[in-house]
Amino acid sequence: MREIASGEKGEMYSYFPGCTSHSTAVEYGLSIKAVLKALGVSLVEIEDWNCCGAAAVHSMNKLLSLCLPARNIAMAQKTDLELVVPCAGCFNMLKRTERALKTDPEMRREVESTVGFTYQEDLKIRALIDMVVNGIGFGRIEEKVQRPLTGLKVACYYGCALVRHPKVTQLDDPENPQYLDTLMSSLGATAMEWSFKTDCCGADLALTHGDFVVKLVNRIVGMAQEAGAECLVCSCGLCQINLEMRQDVGALGLPVFYFTELMGIAFGLEGTKWWSKHMISPSTLLDSLSLR
Repeated sequence: MREIASGEKGEMYSYFPGCTSHSTAVEYGLSIKAVLKALGVSLVEIEDWNCCGAAAVHSMNKLLSLCLPARNIAMAQKTDLELVVPCAGCFNMLKRTERALKTDPEMRREVESTVGFTYQEDLKIRALIDMVVNGIGFGRIEEKVQRPLTGLKVACYYGCALVRHPKVTQLDDPENPQYLDTLMSSLGATAMEWSFKTDCCGADLALTHGDFVVKLVNRIVGMAQEAGAECLVCSCGLCQINLEMRQDVGALGLPVFYFTELMGIAFGLEGTKWWSKHMISPSTLLDSLSLR
């Protein structure tokens, strides 16, 4: 196990970073590490983790789609810590597997036999946003705010994987989730009311049905802009890169932040490298509000 964020308060969680934290979502991983360290929370990356299979494997092989996340669950069990997952897609895959292991005895036996482990039902799998909101809490977050995000109008985008199916993810309101909205308000930003916060951005179809995905993305970004938002905020590496890459920058051009990036700005942490790979630079927006 490798400790990647060391805090002072002694709170510790096991951590499954997922593939995008080491590739297209490097900014997410870096800002997570910095923000949680500032909040006194330690993350211990689980040993020898593997891709959870999000995006395609569930449509190709059901057993494999359960065994890939199950192997990560097996690794997390060894830590005796709650498991934190930053990516919405990864979180959904692990929770789907958790539900299968808890409710389908025959499938549980097959998965356990294939992976070579015994499932322990007491392992708690948490989305990062849930751990931040309900584990750390707004009181501690607000204490760390040095540079409130006053004047920043954000559209909080949850996507379809974080809160659905509600019996699987068991997270927030599946129709009108509020975790990100309330977090942004605690940082001083204004969370805009809009009705597209859980619409699918089409990330899984980006390579096979690109034209269709462009339409989905532009509708989401356009509705965020119509609601008065100057940027979007999300908690998924696939959603973030898809929303920035596929939108009509000439007509729209809204930056898309990870929520931990905005937490880092509000905390006054040094973070200029966090958005170095963003397709749409947020520098102009942040400069206009004296936030950079």
